[in-house]
Amino acid sequence: MTLEQIFTDKTIKAKAKVKQIGEWLLEGTLPIDELLAFSEKQTKPIKGSCIESIEYATKKQPEIADEAVFLFVTNALKEDEPRIKWESAKVIGNIAKLFPSDLSNTINNLLVNAKSDGTVVRWASALALGEILKLKLKYNATLLPKVEKLSDAEEDNGVKNKYLGALKKIKK
Repeated sequence: MTLEQIFTDKTIKAKAKVKQIGEWLLEGTLPIDELLAFSEKQTKPIKGSCIESIEYATKKQPEIADEAVFLFVTNALKEDEPRIKWESAKVIGNIAKLFPSDLSNTINNLLVNAKSDGTVVRWASALALGEILKLKLKYNATLLPKVEKLSDAEEDNGVKNKYLGALKKIKK
C-alpha cells in the first residue's frame, strides 16, 4: 500500500493511518525523506497526519530523524494550521537532544507558539521547550527566564504543568 492509497482509503480510520505510517518509518519500509516530500504536496489535514506519524515513530526511536526532519518540523512551527504546529512541536520534543547545537530557530518558533490562542499548540510548545531546557545547554541562560515568565502567565493547568515539570527537573 502506498501513501496515496492509505490516505484515500475511507475504511481506515485516521489514527490507524498515522500508526501504520509510523510503523513503516520504524521498519524502514518507508524512507522518512519520502514522507516529507509527500507531505509537502498535501492538504493541511494530511500534512498534519504525516507529521503525527513522524511523532509516533520518533517517540519510539528518535534516531530515525535526520537533519532534514529537524528542519522540516522547525519550519512547520510557523504554519497557520494549529495541528501542524502542535504535531511538529511534539516531534521536536522527541528529537531536540539529537540536534543540541542547532536549536536557536526552533526555540524562537516555539516561543512564538507558546503564546498561541490554541491550548494544544501552547501545551505542545511547552512540552518541547521543557525537553530543550532539560538538556541543560547554552540556550538555558536566555531560555530559562522566558519559560519561567511563560509559566507564571499561563492560565491552563495542563500547559503550566508542562513548564513546571521541566523547571523542577532542571533545578535538581
